[in-house]
Amino acid sequence: MEEESEGNRPLAYRERTGAKPTVIFMPGYMSDMAGTKALALDAWAHDRGQAFIRFDYGGTGESGGDFDAQTLGDWRDDVLAIIDLILEGPVILVGSSMGGWLMLHAALARPERIAGLVGIAAAPDFTSWAYTQEQKMAILQNGRLELPSPYGEEPLVITRKLWESGEALRLLHAPIEIDCPVRLLHGQLDTEVPWAYALELGKLIRSADVQTTIVKGGDHRLSRDSDIALLIRTVEGLLEVP
Repeated sequence: MEEESEGNRPLAYRERTGAKPTVIFMPGYMSDMAGTKALALDAWAHDRGQAFIRFDYGGTGESGGDFDAQTLGDWRDDVLAIIDLILEGPVILVGSSMGGWLMLHAALARPERIAGLVGIAAAPDFTSWAYTQEQKMAILQNGRLELPSPYGEEPLVITRKLWESGEALRLLHAPIEIDCPVRLLHGQLDTEVPWAYALELGKLIRSADVQTTIVKGGDHRLSRDSDIALLIRTVEGLLEVP
C-alpha cells in the first residue's frame, strides 16, 4: 500500500504503471477501491499493460480520516490530489454513482488533463433529489440521517455537513462545460438513481461526443459479468478515440 497526503488526509491507493492515459476508478458513496468494478478494471489494466489507479476517499476504506467529517468538496479535492500529486499526463475518469458526480467536478477543474469520462449510474446532485423533504429536515435538525442499506447491515449515513456541501455543488441546473468524450452507462432497473438522470446529464454536458447506454435488466451496481464486460469495452473504446 502507498499513501499520498493532502494536508492531513492520507489517501490509500493502488497504482499500475503502463500505457497512458491513466484510467482512474472513483467509487460510489460508502464504497471503496476493493469493489467488484474497481478490481475488474485493475485486472484488465494488468492484462493490457494500461496505467490504472484506484483509491479510497478520505474517511473511507483504507484512507485516513473520520467519515462523518467528510464533505463532497473534500472528496472532490481527493480526486484532484490523485490527478495533481501522483499522476502525470492525460487521465480517463471512471466514476460510479457518487463517483460520477465527483468525476464531473474533476473534469471541470482540470479540463486540460481529462481524456474522457465514463459514468456508471452517475448520480450528480443526489443530495437534492434522493431524499424526501422529511428526510432533509431530519438531516438539518439532527445533523445526520441513517437509512437501511440494500448492500449490508451497515446503514447508509448522510451527515448535515455532507448534505450541505452537496447542495453547493449541484450541476443539473445549467449546461455543464465539459468538452471531452463522455460515456454514460445506466441500468434500466436502477432503483437508486433513475435512468432518466443519465439522459438529462447527457443533454447538459456540452461535449459533442456523449453516448448514453441504458442496460436492460441492469441494476444500480452494474456488476454482473455482462455489465463488467460492457464497462471494459466502453473504456477500451475511449482509449481508441483520437
